[in-house]
Amino acid sequence: MDCLKGMREFFTEEEGMGTVEIILIIVVLVSLVILFKSQITQVANTIFKKITTQSNKV
Repeated sequence: MDCLKGMREFFTEEEGMGTVEIILIIVVLVSLVILFKSQITQVANTIFKKITTQSNKV
């Protein structure tokens, strides 16, 4: 029961995010970008190609 009470208090806590949490979020985001760099580049290139070809039609 103490565990459930502790979890409930943790989720209802309204304190601001600390520096450590923000740094961890940034590290995770940068890691994801590094892992999926080629896929992200391919998607971006495809989108830009479509934009260029369709803007020439207008």
